[in-house]
Amino acid sequence: MAKITPRTLSGFMELLPSQQLQFERMKDALRETYASYGFTPLDTPVIESAEVLLAKGGGETEKQIYRFSKGDNDLALRFDLTVPLAKYVAAHYAELSFPFRRFQIGKVYRGERAQRGRFREFYQADIDIIGDGKLDITNEAEIPAIIYDTFTRLGVSRFQIRVNNRKLLNGFYAMNGMSEKAGEIMRTVDKLDKIGAEKVRQLLIDEVKMLPCKAENVMDFMAICGTNDEVLASLERYRGMDATFDEGLEELKAVVKYLGAFGVPETNFAVDLTIARGLDYYTGTVYETLMLDHPEIGSVCSGGRYDNLAEYYTDRSLPGVGISIGLTRFFYVLSEQGLLSAEAGGAACDALVLPMTEDLSAAIASAAALRRKGLRVQLYTEKKKFKAKMNYADRLGVPYVIFLGEDEIAEGVLSVKDMRSGEQKKLSPDEAAALLLSDAQRRGNVKLICE
Repeated sequence: MAKITPRTLSGFMELLPSQQLQFERMKDALRETYASYGFTPLDTPVIESAEVLLAKGGGETEKQIYRFSKGDNDLALRFDLTVPLAKYVAAHYAELSFPFRRFQIGKVYRGERAQRGRFREFYQADIDIIGDGKLDITNEAEIPAIIYDTFTRLGVSRFQIRVNNRKLLNGFYAMNGMSEKAGEIMRTVDKLDKIGAEKVRQLLIDEVKMLPCKAENVMDFMAICGTNDEVLASLERYRGMDATFDEGLEELKAVVKYLGAFGVPETNFAVDLTIARGLDYYTGTVYETLMLDHPEIGSVCSGGRYDNLAEYYTDRSLPGVGISIGLTRFFYVLSEQGLLSAEAGGAACDALVLPMTEDLSAAIASAAALRRKGLRVQLYTEKKKFKAKMNYADRLGVPYVIFLGEDEIAEGVLSVKDMRSGEQKKLSPDEAAALLLSDAQRRGNVKLICE
């Protein structure tokens, strides 16, 4: 029988054990941070009715979605975690307490062209706060506070959460008679970092067909910078020209104020008037997060405020605010650039027990006792030579090997070898457990990302 060459489809990521452990460590850090703010975990089906997923429909979504039939059912794989959340909240409205706070870390699927760092199957890590009719502005300040805690826990300190408010932008365009061209303007302004201010200004004139004076107004507005207080003070000169602008300014001032109360240092967040996010979806505060020493990675976490999450499923007003991390791409880029700590991922276990006797009863009991202390312990029982056993421990990257022979059994001790230093000593079971637990705690405190 001809053998089939094992292969993985382009755009789908498979990791070796050491990398998978690092990836799990990243997911654990996110889960712990989200849970500390009172978010509840949610898991929605990967497969949904195509009618449900495509309620909004149109555009790139229909081109990229994985859609198929099973019997008479028209089905599709979820392409993000927001649409399933909308369906979930609409379906379970009567059973939920609002504001509803959920986090979800799960795979999504998009049939786009696979590229370096771009995947067709990838994990997203989302948090959202959904209100019933109303949602207080404090929630829009809490979201970047959660971003700050998340990235700090992962080991990143050189990052910046850039904050803006869509009402500011909409109000500015309205007061300048540019509302109809808002989308084109923002797509052009989005190129500022890549091509510079002068080329963007020329594109506004040549392609967006703006008068030079109008283009200059846009460039002057986008160029407002400085400390957060300085930016807010500069925006005051526009107050009173448009009600939507004024509302956005008050919301932005509140977010900046409360971010300080949440303990987010000003070095880690900045008001940036060039941030717009999706023009049709977000309606208030918007966020993008950049690693300052690695701008080539792009935004690693983004999101914002939206007015009606589930408008395609219910008439109820369900405003919300949330963020999403493209976890697979983020992990891929960090790994490619050597920014992941090997020690933070660690081994699959804290110790490997190697029995040195024919009767394995004592070794089995010792491993079980260590597990009851909260340790991850593997028992190796294969009939191999000693060198092969040690090679196995080396390849696993276990920090400790425990030998248990006739002498150790007679003395009631364990021979514990530190595989990193080569040091070996005999310890009582309690002493061995204390040593392993201390080392496991130390390794657990190693930050995943090395800046």
